[in-house]
Amino acid sequence: MTNFSFCNPVRIEFGKGKEEHIGQYMKEAGAKKALVLYGSERVRKSGLMGVVESGLKASGIEFTQLGGIKSNPVLSKVNEAIKLAKEFGADSVLAVGGGSVLDSAKAVAAGACYEGDVWDFFEGKAKARACYPVAAVLTIPAAGSEMSSGSVISKEEGELKRAYDSNLGRCRFAIMNPERTYTLPPYQTACGAVDIMMHTMERYFSQDDDMTLTDTLAEGLLRVVRDSTFKVLNDPTNYRYRAQIMWASSLAHNDLTGCGTTPDFATHMLEHELSALFDVAHGAGLAALWGSWARYTYRENVSRFVRFAVNVMGIDNDFTDPESTALAGIKAMEDFYRAIGMPVSIRELIGREATDEEIRLMADKCSRNGSVTAGNFKKLNREDMEAIYRMANQ
Repeated sequence: MTNFSFCNPVRIEFGKGKEEHIGQYMKEAGAKKALVLYGSERVRKSGLMGVVESGLKASGIEFTQLGGIKSNPVLSKVNEAIKLAKEFGADSVLAVGGGSVLDSAKAVAAGACYEGDVWDFFEGKAKARACYPVAAVLTIPAAGSEMSSGSVISKEEGELKRAYDSNLGRCRFAIMNPERTYTLPPYQTACGAVDIMMHTMERYFSQDDDMTLTDTLAEGLLRVVRDSTFKVLNDPTNYRYRAQIMWASSLAHNDLTGCGTTPDFATHMLEHELSALFDVAHGAGLAALWGSWARYTYRENVSRFVRFAVNVMGIDNDFTDPESTALAGIKAMEDFYRAIGMPVSIRELIGREATDEEIRLMADKCSRNGSVTAGNFKKLNREDMEAIYRMANQ
């Protein structure tokens, strides 16, 4: 077990009708002039934006809005929002939507307080020293950005996708009403489930395997999300199971399921280059890569994969052949992905095989041209990355 620090000050307001109190919560956070960010017009058609607008007005909070934030949020939109925030004199940023909107809000909140280029944070050239308060009304359970310190943004020039972490960007509060997820398309629901589970799996697959409590929390979360996903795909308005998934999205990425372990996140790093190049859904990209990463690395700690197979995927433990149990667990996870409509290869994801040039390009970008490694379960160098991309391409 490794030493750890755990501090997560995010206030969660969870349940039916919570969004109706948005004005009160924003006022308590000190907001007077808010920049409201959102993605598609679906938040207006559903009536959610009307509720948000009415609540802000009733509390005397001025606001301006910017929509059009897309999945795999881009730097140009972040810069547009930063400019608007400065012109309006905003003192806070409210995200209404999913992880892409919230990641953008975090970048905007930090960038508006910085004289340089906000991309400096994502390139590691600077650290945020100040940040507007950030808040969220969540509509898509997936990224866990409402309780995490991270933000992931893509730069169109060069097709780069980078992450930045800062505790300054953590939400002051997040409103989570599972009813607001009823209308999510099945594909988006499935992508979200993959991302939720992967946030915990990236922490679970560790060489630190003596933190029994953390492991047990992680395994329970993974089982609940797996089972609940089937339930909501068959019954989209089932509040009980929508609520399980929504709360799991926060717990999976607020660091709770990684206390005492060294996280990996190699699959996320590999996927960032995949979605930067092909603009695919993040969750689907993770599903397409994870099985290949797992088969490439499982011998680094076979017992960890055996535990996953038995305790999460329900595989009978073959005590005479641990490797067969480990591999059966990997296959069972891929079978789950297929069952919920997710791809398990790059070919299934993009409709063709990636070219040699594309594979080499992704490996170059992921490794910063061979200068950095990915992951901790097994530290992947550039050659490892290329090998995993090629395995996933078959």
